Amino acid sequence: MNTLKEKIGYGFGDMSSSMFWKIFSYYLPFFYSNIFGLSLADAGLLMLITRIWDAVSDPMMGVIADRTHTRWGKYRPYLLWVALPFAIAGILLFTTPEMGRTGKLIWAYVTYILMMTVYTGINVPYGAMLGVMTDDSNTKTVFSSYRMFFAYGGSFIALGAWEPLCNWFRSMDCSNATSWQFAMIVIASICFMGFILCFSMTCEHVKSVAAESIGKDVKSLVQNSPWWILNGAALLSNFFNTVRGATAAYFFKDYISAGASLDCGLFSIVLYAGLFLMVGEVCNMLGVALAVPFSLRLGKKSTYQLALICLVLFSVLFFFVPNTPFGWWLMMLFQILISICTGIISPLVWSMYADVADYAEQKDGTASTGLIFSSGSMAQKFGGAFAGWAVMALLAAFGYNTAEGAVQTPEALDGLKYLMSFVPAAIAGVSMLVMFIYPLNKSRMATINADLKARRIADKA
Repeated sequence: MNTLKEKIGYGFGDMSSSMFWKIFSYYLPFFYSNIFGLSLADAGLLMLITRIWDAVSDPMMGVIADRTHTRWGKYRPYLLWVALPFAIAGILLFTTPEMGRTGKLIWAYVTYILMMTVYTGINVPYGAMLGVMTDDSNTKTVFSSYRMFFAYGGSFIALGAWEPLCNWFRSMDCSNATSWQFAMIVIASICFMGFILCFSMTCEHVKSVAAESIGKDVKSLVQNSPWWILNGAALLSNFFNTVRGATAAYFFKDYISAGASLDCGLFSIVLYAGLFLMVGEVCNMLGVALAVPFSLRLGKKSTYQLALICLVLFSVLFFFVPNTPFGWWLMMLFQILISICTGIISPLVWSMYADVADYAEQKDGTASTGLIFSSGSMAQKFGGAFAGWAVMALLAAFGYNTAEGAVQTPEALDGLKYLMSFVPAAIAGVSMLVMFIYPLNKSRMATINADLKARRIADKA
């Protein structure tokens, strides 16, 4: 029986990962171009090249973690071993050296690759821990829900604290570059403690054995049809979220009326992209809390499909919201509903990867848990990277003008509405088709779990 302490401890791990990840996603491009001093072209090429390495390093780390044997388990030790390098790498990433263009480029490449490597070194084993903390499919969903609840909470804290921290250090007569570095020291310290708490509060209860041959693990993975299907769903899930998130800043800058605010009677709230996104993070947490009761009643696959149906509906309706005071309230309502649905999906994805690992163990006798979870991380990263490129390409196709103070054409404004509505709806629709053929439903997993439990009891005897 897993304790509440373990579930909270597991959540601390993704709180730390997500705090770093959201800062990287939203602020690192700005840092490189406006603080560090790279050109947009240099920064874009840097992120493209490092993404390629990041995609390769994920499955490599999964294979390494699967073959780790310590008194603390397979995956949990990496939380202890990599926590400090993780914090240091983040600080170095947001450090601006006194160098020329070539020196800064080298520094940026080295520190970014270092950060992504260290991130993989701690995040892949952390994710794989879900497969060995319990052998019960429903309990894995509970653990995954704690994970995502803490992840969204960490993201909310990091996004809310970052600019105030930078401004506070700047008020202490620090330069822009130094204030960004000091702000990262604060965030990195919190993340370090989160990983240490995760290590100290959790335990690996299920002993899994990877194949002696890496080739056997890879062969099992390639022949694992639920793994292929779930990778497609994970990629599309991150594609959906990133398209909406990356478009929000443009949408509020150019489409929403200047000076827009939400009238609350005695006071009004200024409506801007940051508020829109932060409301989304809070509602993601609500969705995570709903994932467990829904999935226990309906099963993970059915709950996932129901959430996707709602995403299609709410995203389409978002297009017809008028740019009026009443429409702004409707816009926030749809953001709340969409974020609840994406919050329901996020823990299900990781819980289902644990199910895919159980399926592989039953079918092939090899528990390549780390490799399976690393591929999930890779799929999500590809989804985010492709979505970022797609947003830029579609904005260009719609004729969006990036010049300072430019007045956008009606076609460009419609394009922004499409990127917040019909494009995400289409992505969710494709994801529905993918999940329709996913074979690991509630009854199938009950059979797999019972079989594996019987095998493990027999092995102990």
